[in-house]
Amino acid sequence: MLIKSILKITLVFTLCVIMMGAYTRLSDAGLGCPDWPGCYGLLKVPTAEHELNQVKQAFPEHMVETEKAWLEMIHRYIAGTLGLLVLLILVLSLKTRDAPKKLPLFIAALIIFQAALGMWTVTMKLMPIIVMAHLLGGFALFSLLLLLYLRNKPLRIPGGDLPARKLAGFAAICIGVLLLQIILGGWTSSNYAALACTSLPFCEGNWVDNLNFAKAFSPFQGDHASFEFGVLDYPARMTIHVAHRVGAIITSIMLLYLAFKLIRTAKSSTIRNAAWLLATLVVVQVILGISNVVLHLPLSIAVSHNAGAALLLLTLVFINYALWRKA
Repeated sequence: MLIKSILKITLVFTLCVIMMGAYTRLSDAGLGCPDWPGCYGLLKVPTAEHELNQVKQAFPEHMVETEKAWLEMIHRYIAGTLGLLVLLILVLSLKTRDAPKKLPLFIAALIIFQAALGMWTVTMKLMPIIVMAHLLGGFALFSLLLLLYLRNKPLRIPGGDLPARKLAGFAAICIGVLLLQIILGGWTSSNYAALACTSLPFCEGNWVDNLNFAKAFSPFQGDHASFEFGVLDYPARMTIHVAHRVGAIITSIMLLYLAFKLIRTAKSSTIRNAAWLLATLVVVQVILGISNVVLHLPLSIAVSHNAGAALLLLTLVFINYALWRKA
């Protein structure tokens, strides 16, 4: 079935967009192009002399940083291709008699909203609430595309695996906890709080007395010319970082417990394999998170940490689908 093949490609593209978005953000290239959807009024990064002269006239307050601008434009090119793939999936779904219709329509609407968030990320100068929403939109798109793929390829588990299905309620709680942790991670990244604590297991010094949850988690942080590199003071950033660490501990314990219970009780090799994958991804995520602190946020590890979160979510979506589907 053509639509299933295109969905596989689209899932790969979505992961690439998530990773490229993280790479762009962590490289401080989110404002590499000050306008949208082009770059300094062009469809590519201006490099020729006459193009640079046009930039000086149209954007006199900006200086072209070619490397950062190309990172931002490559991200936009990949995202644009993803949008076309989603449109193709929608058209094929509407034309295919037995294919789901409502979910492709919702996914198409989501990617349009994602494009708007991408524009606002630039025009609102990396406002954290917009950056985090854009990140979460990518994760939601990734999950819904997998769900659409599973809807187009019915999952068959002999006997329904009743022992494993008893864990469906806990699996649903786990996916909610993981989503909260992903939100905390997005808030940590968008507020440049990843290096607010450089010791383990918690912050250095008398960190407890400096906690400021009201300021740390206020969605709006006032008017600023730009939110690049963050506008919060150290106590607020440290509070965000600590919350993300505590959330990581809680999330890891719950997901590992779910994986352990599924490995012990599931009769289906499909569910057991998914549980083993879940446990492996949790361990890898913990190692990557610790490495980010110890090694002071290396770009490759930080991007891998974002990809790991996306794959964890995808694995939990699959497990929940398998446990909650009609037998």
